[in-house]
This record gives sequence, C-alpha cells and structure tokens, in this order.
Amino acid sequence: MLLSSTRLLKSIINKRCRFLLEFEKEVKQKLGNVPSGDHPFCGQGVPSSSLGWAMSAASSRAFRLHGEIPMLLPLVDMCNHSFSPNARIVQVGDVDSPDMSVKVVAETQIDQNAAVTLNYGCYPNDFYLLDYGFVVTSNPYDQVELSYDGNLLDAASMAAGVTSPNFSTPAKWQQDILSQLNLHGEGAILKVSLGGPDVVDGRLLAALRVLLAADLETVGKHDLKTLMSLSNNAPLGPTVEASALRTVLALCAIALQHFHTKIMEDQAILKGEPPLPTELAVQFRLQKKLMLVDVMQNLSRRIKTLPAEKSAR
Repeated sequence: MLLSSTRLLKSIINKRCRFLLEFEKEVKQKLGNVPSGDHPFCGQGVPSSSLGWAMSAASSRAFRLHGEIPMLLPLVDMCNHSFSPNARIVQVGDVDSPDMSVKVVAETQIDQNAAVTLNYGCYPNDFYLLDYGFVVTSNPYDQVELSYDGNLLDAASMAAGVTSPNFSTPAKWQQDILSQLNLHGEGAILKVSLGGPDVVDGRLLAALRVLLAADLETVGKHDLKTLMSLSNNAPLGPTVEASALRTVLALCAIALQHFHTKIMEDQAILKGEPPLPTELAVQFRLQKKLMLVDVMQNLSRRIKTLPAEKSAR
C-alpha cells in the first residue's frame, strides 16, 4: 500500500491535531477553577485553533539546537536555511547553566547585504513545509514513504518482469529474517521509504534480496547490515540484485502513478505564479516526483553495472 505525499502530510497533520485537541482538554481542566485575576489569558478561552496558530508561530521560529528539541532563539531565527550554510550556531556554556548563550559564527566571508544562512537540519520536505512553511528544491534528504506489503511487491516485481515473485508468501526461513528486519510478525514496523541519502530503505532492500534468494545457505553468508546496504555490490549475486532493483524501479513507477498530475503539469502551474499556498503545495508535490525520478535513474545506472549475462530479465 502506497503512502503518497498527500496522505503522509495528512497523517502528520492529523497527529498534530490530535495533540492539540488533547492539549486543549488539559488546559481547560487546569484553568477551570482559576480565579479571573490569576487567569494567564485574562479569562479568555484557549481553543485548539488558537493553540494551533501559537504552535505554528513558535515552530516556524524555532531552531533545533539539540536534536529534536526546538528552541526559540531571537535574531537567530532571521537566518535562512541552506544545506551549504555560510554560518553556524555555537553554544557557549552548558545547556543547564543560566548563563548559557548561543551565537552565530560566520563560516566564510559573507558579502554585505548577503543572506546569513544556517542548516536547519537534514530533513525531508514534509518537515520544512509543516514547521517552517517552505519547500527545499532538490532536497537530498527528501523521501516518499511506503507501507511494506507483499501483494504490492508481487505486483511491482511482475510489472518489472521478475520471474516467480513470492513476496506475499515467503518461506519460513524468509519470514524469520523479515522478523529480524521488523517487517513481519506482531509489532512489525511496516513503513519504509524511497529517497534520501540511502536511496532505498535498508530494510526494504534487504527484504527484497532475501525474498528473491534461492536458499537460506546463500543468505546466511551475510549479516543484516550487509544485506541492508546499497553500497555493497550485489551480496547475493547479480541476478538477485538486478531483480531486487527492478522491483524498486517498479515501486517508484507505481508511486508516480498515484499523483493525480504529471511533472510537466506541476511545472506549468508554477510558471503561472499561483497564490503562495498553491505554490507551496504544488512545489511540495513536484519535488516528491523529481526525487522518485532521481531514485529511478540512480538504480538504473546500478543495474547497468551488473554483468549482463547474469541479470534477470
């Protein structure tokens, strides 16, 4: 089952909405009996819609100085984002110290009137759009999420011309390895991804290699880390590798078909200078498609490097 970019965004937004609704209940309970003179909002109600605006205003100005914990840093939030920034944030003092401070330090000579840029973090466009209200073009960390599903993989492999796919009916030894990858059994985490620095989610790649392998003896010669790495040159042989990568190519094609517009149509919309909300939505959608095309080109190049006489057709 494919998780399109739109559905993914809806999932994240719904999660945040649930948080706001629960937070609204918590605020009401705590302020229910507070005297008007001590009320932090002068007796006014604080509905989830107001909390949502407040959260958006804060998140768009927050900087994740310590991993996942956003911090409001006045003036620092005026710096733009870049994966090749000309400045960086330096923390002075321990985080628990009342004298702790941060400063922006130039990494190179910055011309007068040029923008000061910082790296907001290596995240997919979903994060930038929801937290900061912009989309990064050619984002090397952008991804599309899929739900690992044997029937979908069977369809993709058949579309790719891979013979005898058995993704939906793995053997017992294959099920055991899928369980180690947390893709089978109770509590399995079925979300996998395409794109980003790894190109293909390591768990998905390992699963495809294992399910296309002939026997446990061949697979047992390699550890999971090797099977999950795209950098390793065909650990189970060129035939299995070609079949696995062609299946991923078909998954990318299926993902592209789930968008209701084509790349050229999105580009035409953007040339028409649409309103900002429309521009952001279309740019977000377009970048997901271009990322999938990049993945397909990357994998096609890898397939061409495999010995032709041993590749699956």
